[in-house]
Amino acid sequence: MTIISPSLLACDFLNIESELNSFSGIENLWFHLDIMDGHFVPNLTFGHPIIELIVKKSPHKCDAHFMVTNPEFYGESLKNSGIHNFTFHFEAILDSLSFIKELKDIYPSVGISIKPNTPTHKLSDDILKLVDLVLIMSVEPGFGGQSFMPSAYEKIRELKQRRTNLNSNYQIQVDGGVSNMNAKQLIEAGADNLVAGSYIFKNPQDKYKISIESLR
Repeated sequence: MTIISPSLLACDFLNIESELNSFSGIENLWFHLDIMDGHFVPNLTFGHPIIELIVKKSPHKCDAHFMVTNPEFYGESLKNSGIHNFTFHFEAILDSLSFIKELKDIYPSVGISIKPNTPTHKLSDDILKLVDLVLIMSVEPGFGGQSFMPSAYEKIRELKQRRTNLNSNYQIQVDGGVSNMNAKQLIEAGADNLVAGSYIFKNPQDKYKISIESLR
């Protein structure tokens, strides 16, 4: 079944524990943490204490997306945090393959992300054989609530075909403008992990589960 990853950047941070607990009992769900440093992207979100608190309180696996200029620092400094999936940006690292190998000694799952203007062929076969997840950004990273970029569909299809050709098993995750208006098409194209923020959290807590199921 498709994994749905609610983006906590869109939740009510003043009631974060209540927000986390409202997803208890829902299967195939990750919590997506957008970590931004104000340099790689213009926005600034949360640091180590908040990340560690969320992971500690979370009833689900935590999926951290690092939109930062120095992911190496975060990879080392958060190694004992309990993060399940660590995703960094291809554009932020000179030697992605070596960094993936380092991360896989620490984290259960390692992902790599590309911005909308980065073509999928930039990701080498060696990278795709090693990673557990590829995150396709369908908006420019940095702010929530943006409109979905349809160019993501072709990237998803390309990565699905390469996954088959390489006999690999990485997840294809999509982040940006995901809603019930495009979820079916994304899954048909090959996505198996959908990140959604405002689409879920714009609703009252008792409607979160309905919103999530509408994306599968």
